[in-house]
Amino acid sequence: MELLPRSLRSLPPKVAAVRLGRPGAYWADMREDQAAGLRRLFRQAPPQVVALYATGRLHAENAVMAAHRIAGQAERVLLIDEAEGDASLGAALDLGAGPDLLQLLDGRTLLAAVVQPVPGLLGRVPAAAAALALPLLDDARRACLFEALRILHRHAGFVLIHADGATADAPSPFVHAAPRRLLVAEASACGATQAYQAIKHLAAGGAGSVDVAVCRARSRSDASAFFATLDALVRRHVGVPLAWLGELERDDLAAGLARPVLAPQRGPLAPPAARRYAAWGWIPPGNARGI
Repeated sequence: MELLPRSLRSLPPKVAAVRLGRPGAYWADMREDQAAGLRRLFRQAPPQVVALYATGRLHAENAVMAAHRIAGQAERVLLIDEAEGDASLGAALDLGAGPDLLQLLDGRTLLAAVVQPVPGLLGRVPAAAAALALPLLDDARRACLFEALRILHRHAGFVLIHADGATADAPSPFVHAAPRRLLVAEASACGATQAYQAIKHLAAGGAGSVDVAVCRARSRSDASAFFATLDALVRRHVGVPLAWLGELERDDLAAGLARPVLAPQRGPLAPPAARRYAAWGWIPPGNARGI
């Protein structure tokens, strides 16, 4: 069984959408249509479904660490990885490419074959192709994928949909339907830049708020200062509210994600951290206490 008409299979999804007579509304009407069924599925708890983004030089490792931290809090965690190439979690988990969730539609691939085993987690499901193709599938094929997700969800307490922050301005139906977005921000210059850019993309993609956990900070005060600076910058230039979940290594992310999104807590910047973040270009020198 072919997933798409043969003449469209080699085309990029947006081009194929035009050929199918579905032009400019690809990331609007079609995304919303495809997300409607997913949203009904994702809002049935358990499991809790969260779109996961991570930043920094070790962005993939940071995402994996977040999954393990949630799993360590007595939660069964399933990773659905729709990121592609270097942004995916395959290398960080020492896994091969594996069959994509979309291959369930070929009539030969079993559901168990698309779940890659990961110690400490329920597993990882590669879904880059499924995320791209879902808006182009007919009702029968879409229903098949939804049923596969429903079966996977029965065994999970948390489903983390890992996606690439660089493409967050055009979210897949999976991400679009997720009730929450979690950004794991590495406390580094690279992590800071990527976190701000990811939040801008998330805002452009329609995110109403973003949960933020900081990782690899030197101390709790450093993590708090990192978040306070990011929050101030985002409030000033983007306008999306950020909810502070704490430090990835020390705080209970599962409990934080179970709460309604709260207004982020603010606090004064510690002078050493403020000086370092000013050097990164986040805040002009003199705008933080102690400089």
